[in-house]
Amino acid sequence: MKVSDFDFELPESLIAQSPVTPRDASRLLVLPGAGPVQHRGFADLPGLLRAGDLLVFNDTRVIPARLVGQKAGTGGKAELLLLEPLDGELGARWQAMGQASKALRPGLRLQFGTLGAVVETALGEGFYEVRFDRQGAALEAALALVGTIPLPPYIRRQPGPADAERYQTIFARSPGSAAAPTAGLHFTPGLLAGLTARGVETAAVTLHVGAGTFLPFRGETLEEHRMHEERYQVPEGTARAFLACRQRGGQVVAVGTTALRTLESACHDGRLAAGPGRTSLFVRPGYQFAAVDRLVTNFHLPRTTLLVLVCALGGTGRVLAAYREAVEEGYRFFSYGDALLVERAAAGDTPR
Repeated sequence: MKVSDFDFELPESLIAQSPVTPRDASRLLVLPGAGPVQHRGFADLPGLLRAGDLLVFNDTRVIPARLVGQKAGTGGKAELLLLEPLDGELGARWQAMGQASKALRPGLRLQFGTLGAVVETALGEGFYEVRFDRQGAALEAALALVGTIPLPPYIRRQPGPADAERYQTIFARSPGSAAAPTAGLHFTPGLLAGLTARGVETAAVTLHVGAGTFLPFRGETLEEHRMHEERYQVPEGTARAFLACRQRGGQVVAVGTTALRTLESACHDGRLAAGPGRTSLFVRPGYQFAAVDRLVTNFHLPRTTLLVLVCALGGTGRVLAAYREAVEEGYRFFSYGDALLVERAAAGDTPR
């Protein structure tokens, strides 16, 4: 399949630059497995699910992963986006994406305010291994001072104080992501209480969002693309909740593409395997879903693996038609935008 098959026209004015208040005031487009779309509000979500369903969140927490500083000696600008610690959660060595006026060379020293680093290895395609001059609590304190929340590049402003709170979900617990699992940004304590009152159960997994989620396609076909690995954790309680949901006939609803990829990666023979893991799963049309029945997600960039995943679940033709309708109805797109509730396409539905 061609990457160009997953394109759509989007006016720049529909790209959300700031979040709505309160969080659940966003709109929700509902795409059932068959039949027409519905236009709802996100606060309506409890009434759209059933007692006995299981809603699974990603509880990762975004770290101040964007560092802007200078090359030691020359003063040239250098920038890093931290992706994954290589020596434990707050070790000194990290994998990062880097950019500068000239390629970053091994041995090059970088300075980000009071935080120093050295480039250890160039991994290719803009990826590097870097070592900071501190680790543990000292590194965490330094990142809090000199790092910033890495808002996506289509948000054409610098992050402000409000983004430190609004670019996190209310259930963010485990620090480690370079981007927010944005489908979760719509939830409020009141909405969670409404889901509980409805009889919907909730559980969490952790996938630390990295390059596998947000890197663009490098080729012209889906078959050419290779996903970067991301690390995840499935708690024992979530594995038990998943099995209980299946046994009582409930639906499993993933909140976000990262939760979906974690569930699908950890599901074997109808059970969810608890524990840590790594995934490079690329969900595309033709994929046979084993874990997830419905997905809560934001509206994604054209020509991305995220849009392809949603098309795999809901049917390419139906999803792209829903996107066109969302554009016509003025929905807000991308990280701070509105949401989509999509159900697995009905058996026999045309995938394209």
